[in-house]
Amino acid sequence: MKSFGVRLRRAAGAVRGRWRGLSRGRRILLCALVALAVLVLPVGSAALALRLQYTGDPGAEARTRGRDAVWLGHAWVDGRKSDADVAALGRQLAGTGIRDLYVHTGPLEHDGSLPPALYPRAGWLVEAVHRTLPGVRVQSWLGDVVKPEKAGLDLEDAPSRDRVTAAAGQVLDAGFDGVHFDMEPIRPGSDGWLTLLDQVRAVTAARGAALSVAAPQIDPLPGLHVLTTGLTGHGKWWSQAYFAETARRVDQIAVMSYDTGLPVESLYGGYVAQQTVLALEVTPPEVDLLMGLPFFWEDKAGHYGAAETVTAAVRGVRLGLGREAPGRQNFGMALYVDFASTPEHWSAYRRGWTD
Repeated sequence: MKSFGVRLRRAAGAVRGRWRGLSRGRRILLCALVALAVLVLPVGSAALALRLQYTGDPGAEARTRGRDAVWLGHAWVDGRKSDADVAALGRQLAGTGIRDLYVHTGPLEHDGSLPPALYPRAGWLVEAVHRTLPGVRVQSWLGDVVKPEKAGLDLEDAPSRDRVTAAAGQVLDAGFDGVHFDMEPIRPGSDGWLTLLDQVRAVTAARGAALSVAAPQIDPLPGLHVLTTGLTGHGKWWSQAYFAETARRVDQIAVMSYDTGLPVESLYGGYVAQQTVLALEVTPPEVDLLMGLPFFWEDKAGHYGAAETVTAAVRGVRLGLGREAPGRQNFGMALYVDFASTPEHWSAYRRGWTD
């Protein structure tokens, strides 16, 4: 033991001697390289972990359960669409697993109210879809930007929540089969959001209608949302626990698993696989869990079109499903969004999930 201590002191002395022999410039360079290694190694490890998530072959059982959905733009309720468009939509959806249409009916006013003038053709659309696509539900997609991050709807304000609840009743009166909320950005821990869901669930359940929500991605590392919100003021992720609190209050939850900022297709696909597992772990078995697919093209910071492909997303979802809950039936994919989609998007979805 004593000889080991002597050798250690000699080695330390040799290192100090070499350090003193370096020029100031070489010392600065060496410190910079060490600092770079400290930063790069965790990033490299994370990238490797995501790449490994994307390996393997999806199981044959990881195919559509007939519970998929697609977000549709406002043109379907404001008079710009016709019976011919509904017929074309029917042809496009034939043979897929799509059961729900989230039709943009808002946006809500910042006080939570919904002007009826925004959706004059809602009744026509619901009737036309039911006639053309029996068994497909038409849900009203309602949303707004949310305080405190945005100057919008205040979910912590009881009168505002009451007006949103009234808006949910409005769209059900108009004939919709359900209410789909997309409120962004909701910070995990918001009691107002959970209270709103409880209020609206009472309305939808009493009328036999569906309540669904679009949800942010889940912390890929525990507590990451706390760090990013503190540094940037933007809440990109939810904690897994808050995701679970939301999922328990709805009939259907769709993860917006796009706009990840990942630059490579394999990393994006691995990330989607990870998100699928995280969501499956905490979504009640009776609740429909849908993973979002990017049916649009953008190439900017936060979304690299060459990486965030439908092919990678579908494969990632199938891998995650096969690993965590291969027999789960209350599961699907949600396609965002109809007006930005291309034939290539639809082909990749069909090839990877429904065929």
